Amino acid sequence: MPLVRIDLIAGTEPEQVRRIADAVQEALVSTFGIPERDRFQIITEHPASQVIALDAGLGFERSEGVVMIQIFTQQGRTPEAKQQLYAAVASGLAALGVRPEDVFIGYVENGPEDWSFGFGRAQYVTGELAVPHAG
Repeated sequence: MPLVRIDLIAGTEPEQVRRIADAVQEALVSTFGIPERDRFQIITEHPASQVIALDAGLGFERSEGVVMIQIFTQQGRTPEAKQQLYAAVASGLAALGVRPEDVFIGYVENGPEDWSFGFGRAQYVTGELAVPHAG
């Protein structure tokens, strides 16, 4: 049950925004095996002056086509699985014209007690939902 935040520079065509969101979801489904309808995404566009994304010392330049992605999900996936996810996201976005150097991903893990899907309860803790297996 990942929660995904996608931040873009304002002015991206609405169809491209949806394709970017779809590509991120497809990468999660294909690499982590989550159900297709297990989809929670928040997409925000910002003025170019409000997005600062340098190279972290790797020696490349990002463009105004930068796509910053935060993925909040259950703990337990291997470093290899995470690498596969990052590659799948970059590949899916490259197919849409997003340069690989413009894909930034922050991955945040948490536990079953950290999710409430409504009604003021942590459904993984109460047993209303089965805790997903890390894929």
